[in-house]
Amino acid sequence: MELQFYGANCIRITTKNTAIVVDDNLSELGLKPAIKADDVALYTQEILSKNSDASKAKLVIDQPGEYEVANISIQGIAARSHMDEESQKSATMYKITIDETKIVALGHIYPELTDKQLENIGMVDILLVPVGGNGYTLDGIGALKIIKKIEPKVIIPTHYSDKDINYEVPQQDLQNALQQLSMEPAETVEKLKLKGLELSDTTKLIVVKR
Repeated sequence: MELQFYGANCIRITTKNTAIVVDDNLSELGLKPAIKADDVALYTQEILSKNSDASKAKLVIDQPGEYEVANISIQGIAARSHMDEESQKSATMYKITIDETKIVALGHIYPELTDKQLENIGMVDILLVPVGGNGYTLDGIGALKIIKKIEPKVIIPTHYSDKDINYEVPQQDLQNALQQLSMEPAETVEKLKLKGLELSDTTKLIVVKR
């Protein structure tokens, strides 16, 4: 089981039986799509799923709810998006449980979580958190606020500046975001092997290169 980063907020988690791809709207951003035939596609906002890349997937999920596919449990948790009014919840966070590994993809959420949302999230092994900021998504400061609430074992930053990505809103670079987080990468990898990954009570940050 391994995790790959494709740029923007797109992560691909490959298991023996299937693959889950989070937020593949890469063709709209000038990159090659990550979704392949028979993948499961998750979108943290419904508007992101309205693109041609999603049509390749065997299953598309873009709403809160509980799902199960190929012995993988997926829980979609409603959340206020970064640009929602206070009463709105147009975003979906996903808790993905594979064997005993719990992965949470936050998406472009507002940096405040309720007690009920935190209860639904529960214990987290790996947290996928955007850090690009500039009013579009979480920046390092907002991400740190959520990290302190969730207390994941591993943080993987996403959605930061990349010269090959045509972001709708310019995103800050990873180094600036890490300064806001006051964290240094424990390691930088091409792919993150989830089986045998050392987890401890001390949160560590791992950069997965595109």
